[in-house]
Amino acid sequence: MVLTDAKTLPEDPIDSAHSLPLIPLPAHVRPAEGHLLLPSLEVEGDPATVALMREDLRRLAGTAGPEAAHAAGNVVLALTDDASTGPEGYILDTRDDGIRITARDSAGLYYGTRTLLQLLRRTDEGWSVPRILIEDAPRFAYRGVMLDVARHFFSVSEVKAYIDRAVALKFNHLHLHLTDDQGWRIQIDAWPLLTERASAGDAGEGPGGFFTKDDYRHIVEYAADRHMTVVPEIDLPGHTHAVGVAYPDLVEEPWITDQLVAEAERLAQPVPVHGEHFSGWAVGHSSLRIGEERTYDFVKDVLDEVAAMTPGPYLHIGGDECLGTSPADFAVFMTRATHLVGETGKTPIAWHEAGAVHDIAEGTVGQYWGSVVPQGSHAEEATRFVTGGGGLILSPSDRTYLDMKPDAEFPLGLDWAGIVPLRTAYDWDPADVVAGVAESAILGVEAPLWTETVESLEDADALVFPRLTAHAETAWSPREGADRTWESYLSRLTALAPALRTSGIDVTLPADEG
Repeated sequence: MVLTDAKTLPEDPIDSAHSLPLIPLPAHVRPAEGHLLLPSLEVEGDPATVALMREDLRRLAGTAGPEAAHAAGNVVLALTDDASTGPEGYILDTRDDGIRITARDSAGLYYGTRTLLQLLRRTDEGWSVPRILIEDAPRFAYRGVMLDVARHFFSVSEVKAYIDRAVALKFNHLHLHLTDDQGWRIQIDAWPLLTERASAGDAGEGPGGFFTKDDYRHIVEYAADRHMTVVPEIDLPGHTHAVGVAYPDLVEEPWITDQLVAEAERLAQPVPVHGEHFSGWAVGHSSLRIGEERTYDFVKDVLDEVAAMTPGPYLHIGGDECLGTSPADFAVFMTRATHLVGETGKTPIAWHEAGAVHDIAEGTVGQYWGSVVPQGSHAEEATRFVTGGGGLILSPSDRTYLDMKPDAEFPLGLDWAGIVPLRTAYDWDPADVVAGVAESAILGVEAPLWTETVESLEDADALVFPRLTAHAETAWSPREGADRTWESYLSRLTALAPALRTSGIDVTLPADEG
């Protein structure tokens, strides 16, 4: 996805970022007078970044300019030893006769090109870009999106398209929720029945599916080329009904409550049956057999194989909504599982409930999914990851969960965490969620998309946009500044919306603005 369109920017003087189509908001924007007009764009510099930029320009204009090595580029992408930009930061300068982007690292250079693509416009005379100096770097190192491929499966090409949407907004982590009650989506050689029996079907009437190891490696490589780290999740010890479809001896009988039965009746969905595919949406009813040693042989084999094909530093092991698991059993399991992750050389990530366990592996990262105002013991559980040296990823469900309905009448999505319109998604700050946790202990922000109601990439786009742009700004941009406001964000989103629509995303703005 390349965010530009055929409209020319106005020639009025630009005195701030307020009227520019820039999301996320850069740290420093210094507009100059007028626009730079270039008949063609000829890119030179860092080979890997140049190749990606030429690919983007090819999609826009059918050509990427001269390929000859001796051609003098009017778009220069240069790595530099200048430490002023910081990790992933860049400087974009269009004030002279060409466009120059500099950065300390290739990730920063790539993000500079994402900003340039938002600014570029095609005209009858060539390419137009405002004369401007941007000095930029991210607020948080971890800027994530999550895609649930377990409830409804997404193909390799669809996952790549989701990556394209995310990196255009400078997200740098893709959390893949690979396993859940409704399906197992990753090939494991040591336990072949997981994909032979437990990958068929989904949270509906679809056929399901799974990634072969080659499929998964292709996704990882595609993401890495665009400076995105894949974070695989094997959800344990709950959300494991599908494991029992393949290996019934590993999973307890479903924990059926009156509430679960009533909810299934309300939704006209089945209740879970041990060893049979489950297509309903109920949670909390499944658990691995925590007292069986064979369970840990299974967990170790799965984690070892997933870690071996994942170059990134993280391995997510779930730990959420284990409603039918006793606290004592949960503690036993999460302690062993986090240490098994450590033995693979990866850093474990777990949902915040695992913070109730005192003996989880040192350095385990917590992912907080409670409300933006913590309820019950959620803040205490989240804080334990910080005291254990692991830090936090913030995903408050009533702000960042992209599967929550943006309005009550929206045909897709759920509402158990509340209705989340665009302004609600924008108006929160990660540093304010868990009292007493310093910003330095927050790795960053992740926006999850759970897929109970999402069956296609088009469905995903309808729920994700425009709210994903709000989360991109929260994760990247400074907390404060003249243009770090709802009014400025909405103005910039309105300016960016035509490009989103041109890229195939039918984005709707609040009150039909723009």
